[in-house]
Amino acid sequence: MSELSALRSSNEWSRLRRKTVRLILYVLVTILALSFCFPFYYTLVSSLKTPAEFYTWPPVLFPEKLQWQNYAETVAAGTFPRWFYNTFVLVILSTSGAVLTSSMVGFSFAKFRYRGRDLLFAVTMATMMLPSQVTLIPTFIMFYKFDQWTPIQWLDTLKPLWVPSWFGGGAFAIFLMRQFIRTLPPELDEAALMDGAGYPRIFWSIVLPLCKPAMATLAIIGILGAWNSFLGPMIYINSPDKFPISVGVRYFQINYMSFEIGRPREYLLMCASVISTIVPIVVFFLFQRFFVQGVVLSGIKG
Repeated sequence: MSELSALRSSNEWSRLRRKTVRLILYVLVTILALSFCFPFYYTLVSSLKTPAEFYTWPPVLFPEKLQWQNYAETVAAGTFPRWFYNTFVLVILSTSGAVLTSSMVGFSFAKFRYRGRDLLFAVTMATMMLPSQVTLIPTFIMFYKFDQWTPIQWLDTLKPLWVPSWFGGGAFAIFLMRQFIRTLPPELDEAALMDGAGYPRIFWSIVLPLCKPAMATLAIIGILGAWNSFLGPMIYINSPDKFPISVGVRYFQINYMSFEIGRPREYLLMCASVISTIVPIVVFFLFQRFFVQGVVLSGIKG
């Protein structure tokens, strides 16, 4: 009986310890989540304050009356509809190009054997170590020459921001698609070949439908990257009506944040920041399940 009681006591102590550890982890995760969410909460709340509340110290964590007209004033002051249109065009073209072409390149690396394949893949992966700032000036010079030598206008347009994505989609996208395609059973390809299907048919009808999690992951990364892109548009675009939303907010800050008589307008910048971040937040929370699934499944097979 004493051994049985000791065993029960040991089991109860183990359960209590596990519950305590789990409770501590939950508390830590909750604190970290709140600390990460607080900057966005404060931005959202500040966008709904009056000018007097905006400059009150200590800061007001919730305004007495929500000033929704601040958003109407912000939209009226800047050309946000046009900036949103430019951003959606950039996001759609760059994301679709990256997803499609990286799938094709990843399919080649995963399914075909040819001379120099491994070396070419290694060189592709090595480009991930190059910061984007290293290739910024050569790329700008290339598009500058294109602008001079071809009848197509390249500079001061969105083309330099989305055309490169149609040529492979980047090293990370190729790596992700290659890893995911390698997890697919090779028997599917063999059965399709025996039925007379060619590799283009196998790619479009078999591989792509099975790669939806990885493609969704790339789409989310591409959407967020194109939406938040700042340095590229600042380099290539000069006309304010062609800015995406990321550069548009900066332009708004410089040109529309002047002081009226007795009325500072910094609270409008908070409205502009909230407007520019709503879409990425919604996209991520709607498709985060596909994002996690794609990343997990892509790492199953080396």
